[in-house]
Amino acid sequence: MSDKKENDQIERTGAQCVVEELERNGCDVIFGYPGGAVLDIFDSIYSSPMHLVLPRHEQGAVHMADGYARATGRPGVCLVTSGPGATNTITGLATAYIDGTPMVCITGQVPLPAIGNDAFQEADTIGISRPCTKHNRLIRSVDEIPEAIAEAFYIASTGKPGPVLIDIPKDVQKQFTTMQTPEKVQIRSYTPHFEINNKEVAALAKAINKAKRPLLYVGGGAITAKACKALSELAHKAQIPVTTTLMGLGAFPETDPLSLNMLGMHGHATANIAVSYCDLLISVGARFSDRVTGKASEFAQKAQIAHIDIDPSSIGKSVRVDYPILGDAREALEHLLPLVSENKHEKWLEQLSELKAKYPLKYTVADGDIATQYVLEEVDRICQGNAIVVTDVGQHQMWAAQYITLKEPRTFITSGGLGTMGFGLPAAIGAQLGQPDRLVVAICGDGGIQMNAQELVVAVEHKLPVKTIILNNTYLGMVRQWQEMFYERRYSGVVLSQADRPKNERIEESKPVFLPDFVKLADAHGMNAIRITKPEDVRPTLERVFADRKPWLIEVMVETETNVFPMVPPGMSVAEMIID
Repeated sequence: MSDKKENDQIERTGAQCVVEELERNGCDVIFGYPGGAVLDIFDSIYSSPMHLVLPRHEQGAVHMADGYARATGRPGVCLVTSGPGATNTITGLATAYIDGTPMVCITGQVPLPAIGNDAFQEADTIGISRPCTKHNRLIRSVDEIPEAIAEAFYIASTGKPGPVLIDIPKDVQKQFTTMQTPEKVQIRSYTPHFEINNKEVAALAKAINKAKRPLLYVGGGAITAKACKALSELAHKAQIPVTTTLMGLGAFPETDPLSLNMLGMHGHATANIAVSYCDLLISVGARFSDRVTGKASEFAQKAQIAHIDIDPSSIGKSVRVDYPILGDAREALEHLLPLVSENKHEKWLEQLSELKAKYPLKYTVADGDIATQYVLEEVDRICQGNAIVVTDVGQHQMWAAQYITLKEPRTFITSGGLGTMGFGLPAAIGAQLGQPDRLVVAICGDGGIQMNAQELVVAVEHKLPVKTIILNNTYLGMVRQWQEMFYERRYSGVVLSQADRPKNERIEESKPVFLPDFVKLADAHGMNAIRITKPEDVRPTLERVFADRKPWLIEVMVETETNVFPMVPPGMSVAEMIID
């Protein structure tokens, strides 16, 4: 438990404790939606220097906190009321949990005597959130609050980060306490730091020095651990090519000749082939997701596998591991670096260079149509790796990962493990609040944007210059692709266009019919908006909009039935990858 100190001279209500402890732990922005069970906390926020952001849905609040955390590396904080307010956070908490995002979520609860009596807006928030939080806690005494919040920030941001939920009954918020901030947080049952085993490091270094075809496979854990500098040093010292997961994008600059870009189901062909032929695969902060391994029993069969990770449950969970190293990725790489010999691997790098030339990303487009890939190429050309790109989920997410060049960590924010549609817009708002001087671009589909489109007004209210690009193909594109490829084109429940409307065909200019009309929707929220229907308008429109320090929505009417390639079919091995 935490070391506590008590001062009889200072007395605070539970609500005041919450706000003061949030401030003490560095919270400068809080995403909160009020309700009866948290009115006392909101009343205390009224006089706080914290920047209160009012989303229009509790799910939006959690995704905003998530985007803020991923863009800054600091825990995001959200506050909601009891019952439906709390249950509406579950999707966002699950998103943060699987992707390892540090977050503190505070929920209101009915008074202690009413718990279990089906009181108005009562829900078992602790029971519901237990599977999708790193830790949760129901507060039963006002004296617990300072300790609980200090522990929440500590747990959320150490080890493998994740969301922590604190459920605070309404009557506890009104009670008074003299309990003050813990001097030190130390939880006997929680030991997030592991000493690096030098023998294991030495064994891996020996394997690296002997390897003829080594490959670094890097996940989001490398970004979390601030291991990118050490990673780059290792790659260059031993001339080891680097491939990243979706969550690891930006950990290693894709402008570097050693970069093989993303691997996995929709990864670059060269990266996937390299995994199949390497003789030593060194995983840093990745969890061997099924979207990377495909058929796990056939993954990296020619290689010995090393796994560096802070999460003991992840090592050996999905694939066999020959060189396990438990601990912080940065510390492990720094221990490894002096033991690794300089190398060239000229033949291996030459083979990979030939594969890059043989299997480049490519696409075709009919005259007059706009290819989604082309739009993203133009976004990349204008941003030149200096923007924070936030995506929703679907085809556009995979194309963004393929066609936007990432040069530094925390510049590509997306829902990886859970694949949460509706994530993009609110996460971009959170990222912009966390990085107010950066260009933030939200890449969304016409399906995902409709799940949290109400948050457009938040960008307007706070004068956030987020640029939201809707790539409108009138379908739930990724599901449609699967139905085309594996279900004989039986398009069930994926068509977003109306039956009497042509799918994105240009209609006479005097009477455009687009449903829903996203330009009008943006206008209704007070946001500047424009629709692009011609390829020649893409570049000048993006250049003009990106240069404007106002929030914008850009709807681009793109090709309707284009598929994302390469693609490893679900449950198949990399050897069965479809190139185009």
